[in-house]
Amino acid sequence: MCQRLQWILKQPTSLIQWGETPTTFKSAMESSDSGKWKEACDSEFDSLQRNDTWEIVPLPKGRKAIGCRWVFRVKENQDGEVERFKARLVAKGFSQKFGVDYEETFAPVAKFTSIRVVLDEL
Repeated sequence: MCQRLQWILKQPTSLIQWGETPTTFKSAMESSDSGKWKEACDSEFDSLQRNDTWEIVPLPKGRKAIGCRWVFRVKENQDGEVERFKARLVAKGFSQKFGVDYEETFAPVAKFTSIRVVLDEL
C-alpha cells in the first residue's frame, strides 16, 4: 500500500468520543464516573486557590455577583484512550454590562499593515 494513503485509511481517533461528557455539575455528580469528576473539580479548585486567582471583596449594594459554571472534558491520548478527566470553573462573563461592571476592553489584535511591515523586514 502506498505510504501517502495510509493516514487516510487509519481510523480517526479524535472523532471517537468516550462516553457522555456531563454538561452540568449535577449531571457530573450523578454519572457513573462521579468520583473521577469530583476529583477533577477538587484539583481545579485547589489550583485556583493556590494561584490566588481571586480576591474576596464586599459586593456593592444593588449589584449581583458574576455567576460561574463547571465545564467538563475527557482528555484522551493519541490512541484515543482516556488520559484524564478535566474540570474547569469558568465565570459567566456574558452577564456583565459595559459601563456598569467594566469600563474598558482589550483585544490584542494586530493590524494587517503591522503584519505586512514585520513580514517585509524578514
